[in-house]
Amino acid sequence: MQPDITRSVVLLGSTGSIGTQSLDVVARNPRRFRVAALAAGGGRIDLLARQAAEFRPEAVAVADASAAPALREALAARGVVATVLAGPEGVAEAAAWPCDTVLNGITGALGLTSTLAALEAGRVLALANKESLIVGGPLVKRLAKPGQLVPVDSEHAALAQCLWAAGPSGADASAVRRLIVTASGGPFRGRARAELAGVTPEQALAHPTWSMGPVITVNSATLVNKGLEVIEAHLLFDVGFDRIDVVVHPQSIVHSMVEFVDGSVVAQASPPDMRLPIALALGWPERVPGAAPAVDWTRAATWTFEPLDDVAFPAVALARHVGSAGGTAPAVYNAANEVCVEAFLAGRLPFPGIVDTVAAVVSEHTVTGADTVAEVLDADGWARARARELTANA
Repeated sequence: MQPDITRSVVLLGSTGSIGTQSLDVVARNPRRFRVAALAAGGGRIDLLARQAAEFRPEAVAVADASAAPALREALAARGVVATVLAGPEGVAEAAAWPCDTVLNGITGALGLTSTLAALEAGRVLALANKESLIVGGPLVKRLAKPGQLVPVDSEHAALAQCLWAAGPSGADASAVRRLIVTASGGPFRGRARAELAGVTPEQALAHPTWSMGPVITVNSATLVNKGLEVIEAHLLFDVGFDRIDVVVHPQSIVHSMVEFVDGSVVAQASPPDMRLPIALALGWPERVPGAAPAVDWTRAATWTFEPLDDVAFPAVALARHVGSAGGTAPAVYNAANEVCVEAFLAGRLPFPGIVDTVAAVVSEHTVTGADTVAEVLDADGWARARARELTANA
């Protein structure tokens, strides 16, 4: 039975993969959720306007200020009356808009200011933008109150559910032996490093399990995304890097596991469908009935698990290094990777060169504290500039 109280939500990155799936969850649960505001980058104005026409938010924000006139025109053509917010500051204003929950589905480090704005406003933050937590770890952790930060990544939603299902012992970090984060292995699972040199962008974008945007899909192919998730797990659950393992699970049914000190392992399993963790985050701590299909236990199936090949895919080991270094190191890792992915997709950098170049940028960086937004943005800007220099000469 659905609750009588409707939860108001703000969706940041509404025209992206996470955003459109979030709106699908909202549309199928009109008594449970109401959209208070939408925000997007500005590259898909027609879609943003159609979303606004369907969900009738109070405000619509676009990060690209130059797209605001077209947005106003598109909204007016559909009879939508809403406050239009423009520029990065407009998206941050949307993040602080009066509501119960903000889902941050913005891609990349650009989501940091919105994450901070939502936390400062006291909103529950459903975080799909892992980069903002990773690059601004100290800032985000300092602002977030207990229960205010809810993960949307399937792996971290799984870990949260495993800890939750364990009862009182799950909330006791001393009872946790290790967190086990699963990885599909991407499209190149099983290949040796030497076999990756000729990989094309088209091949890297053909993920075997998930349908995602181009950056996160390439990150899944290099396993940079899994490296980011290891750092995210450390920050979310306060578990040391030496107690966070990655295991390759090609079927993507078990989304992560928690091993406790008595040897018991609790796992969360469901078919690969992001609507489940999205619905859980929007409704947290309540579950949303019928959010996604469950595992069909009447059909025979085989689930396999295998160790990660750190030689062919060194991104996770590098992430452990930068995560342990802390401060501005994770911001440099993330920023350099975003530039390298762009260079790879443009044909200027070979596939193995993505992580190799990120490692080179990280090695040149002098780590400082990440105690202010300015410090984080300075490190981010330096890493992007240095990565562009290196990829221009690749």
